[in-house]
Amino acid sequence: MKLKELAHSRTGDKGNISVISVIAYRKEDYELLRERVTAELVGSWFAEIAHGTITRYEIPSIGALNFELKAALGGGVTRSLAIDMHGKSLASALLEMEV
Repeated sequence: MKLKELAHSRTGDKGNISVISVIAYRKEDYELLRERVTAELVGSWFAEIAHGTITRYEIPSIGALNFELKAALGGGVTRSLAIDMHGKSLASALLEMEV
């Protein structure tokens, strides 16, 4: 199944760092997300754009995982000519991942 069937997502950015939160729709699905949505898997999913470290933070109180992707925004919004260097579409892209 695709991640979007279990969770929704939000993004943020700071310079060349993208932060993607994956939030379970239902609390009971959080453990499945914890097991399957690893920093390594997210790194392989975004291998073409994420050139730095990827760190996962767990937030069980709200059933969420937070991923920090360094060097993932082409230098950041002020340094790139790409359309989405704020990384807002990365949340939607991540939700297409099979889990």
